[in-house]
Amino acid sequence: MTTTTTSAGTSAGTLADPVEVMLRLLTPEGKRDPYPLYEKMRAHGAVVSLGGAHVVVTGYAECARALREPDLLSTDAAVQDARMPGWRDHSSWRWLTRNMLFSNDPNHERYRRFFGSAFSARSVAAWQPLVERVADEVVEHVAVLGAGCAVVDLVPEFSYRFAISVIGELLGIPPEERAGMRGIIGDITTALDPIGDLSELERGDSGMDRLADWTTELVRARRARPGSDLTSAFIKASDDSGELSEQELIANLMLLIVAAAEAPQDLLSNMVRLALEHPEHAERLRDEPDSPFAEGFVEETLRYDPAVQALNRVAARDMRFFGEHIAGGTPVTLLIAAGNRDPRRFDRPDVFDPTRPDNQPLTLSGGAHFCLGAPLARMEARTVVPRLLRRFPRMRLADRPTFRDQLVQRGHATLPVVTK
Repeated sequence: MTTTTTSAGTSAGTLADPVEVMLRLLTPEGKRDPYPLYEKMRAHGAVVSLGGAHVVVTGYAECARALREPDLLSTDAAVQDARMPGWRDHSSWRWLTRNMLFSNDPNHERYRRFFGSAFSARSVAAWQPLVERVADEVVEHVAVLGAGCAVVDLVPEFSYRFAISVIGELLGIPPEERAGMRGIIGDITTALDPIGDLSELERGDSGMDRLADWTTELVRARRARPGSDLTSAFIKASDDSGELSEQELIANLMLLIVAAAEAPQDLLSNMVRLALEHPEHAERLRDEPDSPFAEGFVEETLRYDPAVQALNRVAARDMRFFGEHIAGGTPVTLLIAAGNRDPRRFDRPDVFDPTRPDNQPLTLSGGAHFCLGAPLARMEARTVVPRLLRRFPRMRLADRPTFRDQLVQRGHATLPVVTK
């Protein structure tokens, strides 16, 4: 254990053992509210070595640097061969390592170049009318469900419904099939959490198998009868250029579906919960939907309670990182949710403040792996949440919200409200 001296002058050797803190983060209680445990880890320093076998990063500057460090690799197939023998028997990771999120150059650059232009700022701006139309439809759906003071769970009926409808329109997912994909997507994200043994991947394997079959059929159908959707455009570009294999095309389409449904679902749910917990901010968001305040509300939600709490990297070689020796092959966990509350970077980091100046959360990653869908996610959030709050100015929580039993992709399991 590294015994770093904290800013308070306390030896980390007298604090909670960092290995114990990591283990507690993986408990249901730790996943439900990880923030106190992040502070216990931060007390050991911004970069904490767990006996040289694992490194945990809690600092903002340190996470930001790590996200841009080419010698800290994403967990691609070569990395998994060294770290997780037997992983190739599990379809969840076989498919994950074929997409841009879990790849390194040259494959990552190739995937990013192929799909990136479709999510340019100009493309996203052109989707604003679509996003507004879907937002109005989903808010009206909540109104129908909430009639007569009925309790509405906003996670499936608002947050997920909106997110999957937007990406569904863009990718050509039939409307009647979108609701049923929620459980599949949720199963897949469980494969991202730390595991004790490979059997814990079975739920993720099942979800990935089902989504792979579904996406393969979508590609077959769109190749036979192209439409105006992005899937048809990607198929044509791939067939014309030969730049992607069929499996790479399918794997990255699956990534777009999962990433554009799950992360925005969690962002929207967190925004609504935070608005209900801070009525003074909700009132301003309701009255100023197109103002810098609305943009600030989105950014502060991304900082204060992000959907993605951690990212994993592996050292490509022996290296010094902010004074810490990291041996080649060592896993490095970036606790970006802890970095987002680093007091060296943010004043009063535990206070939710949408007017916070110079707010640049780590949540959407950075460097070459900066989130491809970030402009779309931000536009979705600042469009639909103010609409919901304006439509239901007296909306309130009907019960305590619950969280999924996940750490990496953390989000609400339920968000029950009464709209009147």
